[in-house]
Amino acid sequence: MPLTPHEALIYLMVITSASDRDMTDVELARIGDVVRSWPVFVDFASDRLVGVAQACQQALHDKDGLEGVLARVADALPERLRDTAYAAAFEVAAVDLEMRMEEVRVLQLIRRELDLDTLTVAAIARAAKARLRTLT
Repeated sequence: MPLTPHEALIYLMVITSASDRDMTDVELARIGDVVRSWPVFVDFASDRLVGVAQACQQALHDKDGLEGVLARVADALPERLRDTAYAAAFEVAAVDLEMRMEEVRVLQLIRRELDLDTLTVAAIARAAKARLRTLT
């Protein structure tokens, strides 16, 4: 069954959070924040979030695993939302201010699957780091 663009965006955030096999409370809270506050989710029923996240986790256990899920995500996202999708995934990876190797690897796979150029990726990373920086 094809994903909706909303589901695809959520799948990328869940995949990124689960990449190190430890979905932290901070990461889960950021996913909720993104869904509640980003304009792209304005017409998404936020009470569906948990169900969509669970469906993603289940899909990761299917025969095609991560590669199959990423292909479904890419199919569901229109070109104009691909940078938004990467930004959402990066937001979850960067929220705890330390990016683990598993998260870096998943972000690389997402970039490749969504066919994002280097400048776009660098701009998204820089903006997220600036937004999440603290005084100490």
